[in-house]
Amino acid sequence: MEIDEIPHWLLALEQEDVSFLRNFVLHSGSLKEIAKLYGVSYPTVRLRLDKLIQKIELNDRQEEPFPAFIKELAVDSKIDLETAKLILKKFESTKEQTV
Repeated sequence: MEIDEIPHWLLALEQEDVSFLRNFVLHSGSLKEIAKLYGVSYPTVRLRLDKLIQKIELNDRQEEPFPAFIKELAVDSKIDLETAKLILKKFESTKEQTV
């Protein structure tokens, strides 16, 4: 596969996410095995997988870069959901004013 054929959603993942995805595939998608590997509980692995799914879905959409970035920060728990909503609301109102 050529570099320009690599899907955008895959390139947008952090190295930690790619490692998780690799381990998930190598362990045949067994969340129980992944939990053992990382030394965490099954619900923790499930939550991590759910966040990874959200990241992939966000990056797979054709969306403006800034809103996508804010949503990704919220998915990664780097900012809380309410803060993300406020930022996106302000961004949208600023866009409307410039049109």
